[in-house]
Parts: sequence; C-alpha cells; structure tokens
Amino acid sequence: MARSDRFLKACRLEQPDRTPIWLMRQAGRYMEEYRRLRERHTFMEMCKTPELAVEVTLQPIRRFDLDAAIIFSDILLPLEKMGAALQFTDTGGPAIDRPLRSKQDVAAMRAIDPEQDLAYLLSALEMTRAELAGKVPLIGFSGAPFTLASYLIEGGGSKHYQLTKSFMYRETKLFHLLMEKLTDMTLANLNAQIRHGAQAVQVFDSWIGILSVMDYREYVMPHMKRLFAGLDASVPRIHFGVGTCHLLGLMKDAGGDVIGVDWRVPIDEAWLSMGRTRAIQGNLDPVTLFSPGGYLERQVRDILRRVGGASGHIFNLGHGILPGTPVENVDLLIRTVHAYGGDGA
Repeated sequence: MARSDRFLKACRLEQPDRTPIWLMRQAGRYMEEYRRLRERHTFMEMCKTPELAVEVTLQPIRRFDLDAAIIFSDILLPLEKMGAALQFTDTGGPAIDRPLRSKQDVAAMRAIDPEQDLAYLLSALEMTRAELAGKVPLIGFSGAPFTLASYLIEGGGSKHYQLTKSFMYRETKLFHLLMEKLTDMTLANLNAQIRHGAQAVQVFDSWIGILSVMDYREYVMPHMKRLFAGLDASVPRIHFGVGTCHLLGLMKDAGGDVIGVDWRVPIDEAWLSMGRTRAIQGNLDPVTLFSPGGYLERQVRDILRRVGGASGHIFNLGHGILPGTPVENVDLLIRTVHAYGGDGA
C-alpha cells in the first residue's frame, strides 16, 4: 500500500498496511528550519503569505516519514474578519484586545466570505496540494465554536474560563447567538478548505473539556451537530478535544468520522466508550517526547497494544508538540509507530 493511502483508509475504518501517524503542531518551533524562518518573519506573515505557509507545512514532511500534512495556519485567524482585534505576541500567545462583553459586541460580529477573507489560506492549500503531488494527504482545520467563543470572551487563554462560563450562564440567549455565528463561520471556512484541496479536516475544540456533561449537552451539542451535519462528507472529518474523557460519547453523537482523544484516558477505554463506531486518533502525552528513548518506545507500543491492530486507529499526540521537543525523539516516535503499528505491538 502506498504511504498516501494509510491515513485516509484509517479514517474510513479500513485497514492500512501500517498504523498512520501525523502530529498536531508537527510544523513548529521544535524544528530548526521553522526557527530560522521565524527569525525573518512574524507569525502572522508566515500564516498570511501563502509561499511561507506552504514552506512551513512541508518542513516536517521533508524531514520525517509522516503519513499526512496539515496546513500551517491558526484557528483564530478567521476571527479577525469577524471583527476581533487579534494579535499574536512572542511571549503571551494570542490576545484579543477588546473581548466580547455585550449584546452590541456579539451583534457586531460579521459573517465572513472565505473566498475573499481567507484567500491566503485557500491559496496555501492549493499550492501545498500541488507540491505534495499525492505523496501524503493534506489536512485542513478550524477551531470549534466553543473554543473560539472562549477566546473572544476571555481575550486569550484562561485557567478557569470564569468569564466564558459566566457569560454562558447569565446571557444564555446571547451566548447561543454567538455560537450560531461561529458555527456559520466554521462551516463556511472548512467547506471552502475542502473545495480548495483539503483531503480531511479537523475541528479543534481545545478547551471544551472545562464543561460538564450537562453544560456540553445544553450549550454546545446543538451547534456541533449542526456543524458536522453541514460539513462536506466527501472527506474525513476529525472531531478533537482536550480533557474530554467525560464527553467522548456526546462528541461521537455530535459528529465526526474520527474522534481525537488526549492522553488522560487509555485509548482502548476511550474507543470502547464510543462503541468503536468511529475511527480514533491519539493519544501519546506530548511530554513523553522529552523522555529517554526506551521509555518513549514502551509508551508507544503500549498504545499500539491497546488498539491491537484494529482498523481505524490514527496515531497522534494527545495535543500539540511542545516547543523544545527533541527532534530525534519525534523521529523515533514515527519509526516506532511504523515498525510496530498494525501487528498488535
């Protein structure tokens, strides 16, 4: 089987010759090639200049034996065109200067036209597909409505998401209006990415784990169902969240051909809880990549053993690669997955 087939076959619950692997944030600061480019360009320049985005997307594909590429971008960029005052700092990460606080703030959030507003991203997708020439599939992505809403309300990252939850509880009708607008934007964004070359898409709900089962069902589930129902089903759709052990059943019901899980739950237990009716993606702790090679290999083989060679497993981390991750351990991880994946390890 060609390397280009592994990832897509696993997404469809078919059996590839080896377990496919790609890594969230596989293009990033842990790579010297990326750091050299970053010295000459801001993060926004790299995202918004198609030639630079293509180069960053391809850097890990050239260096490692990965089974998929993911376009270089950021989940928050579409919020700019909706009216958010977005900036990226070198030390504090993304920040939104004027967080949402009122009915007027939500009403002012505009709809986007991806063909115009995200033309740089769509061009990067087309150019990357051409450069890949079928070597591996290309993944597009977006943030999920709740995670995007949390950034808009908090103004950045948060420990307890107090502002977001308070807004949700006190201004419930307004919160749902915000979620509707973000769902519309995400649908338009991802379907445009598919039209312009994405062969799979991932929805990142990075902060959804802060919600209880009851809150997810009331405030998020209807919007996620509408999102996945409206996504072009001609390509695999990956539904990923962090800290979601308690939400996996609901996430499966909300939609997605593949459910991504983090490292907090054994992958066999996570898959069993979903009835193995969807493919599964995960789930090595990113910090494990800082461990000695022998320990790393044991952890990788444990995940593969738990999967037992079943169809529909895509190996990934439980979240993105951390800055400072040893490149040699990333290479060891990929080689170990390919060496043992598919034989029950």
